[in-house]
Amino acid sequence: MRPQSVEFEDFVHARGQALLRFGYVLTGNADDAADLVQEVLIKLGDRWSRIDSPEAYVRTAMARQHISWWRKRRREQLTDLVPENSYTHDHEPDDLWAEVRGLPPKQRAVLVLRYYEDLSDQEIADILGISRGTVRSQASRALATLRVKPSVLERGQV
Repeated sequence: MRPQSVEFEDFVHARGQALLRFGYVLTGNADDAADLVQEVLIKLGDRWSRIDSPEAYVRTAMARQHISWWRKRRREQLTDLVPENSYTHDHEPDDLWAEVRGLPPKQRAVLVLRYYEDLSDQEIADILGISRGTVRSQASRALATLRVKPSVLERGQV
């Protein structure tokens, strides 16, 4: 169903790239980010006339939809391939995002909302539908995981 609102189309054109970047940070890849944005914007278009703050609504909806996706998926990805090399410390500076993508989805979402979107613990809790304590514990676990990776610590990125 295609929304007929000019204001909706203006919003999508104005904020589309920013929403794709937000989706990329949440999902860890461009294809899933595009799917996430598209799915949420379809839902947003149907409700456009009833929404007071579309930016907040769409970001909240994206975070919740992302959580819904990873709840449905298995948390582990089985493979028949065994890595031949061990973890090495010589990484490029952009590998911080690779390390963040390796975190469990909830931890990644909390870090993105806290450090990329600069939201408070209460705002993150409201968006993700969890308690403030869970936000703090997920952030703590995520940062602890990143800190044990020398490539991240050596650059002082965490």
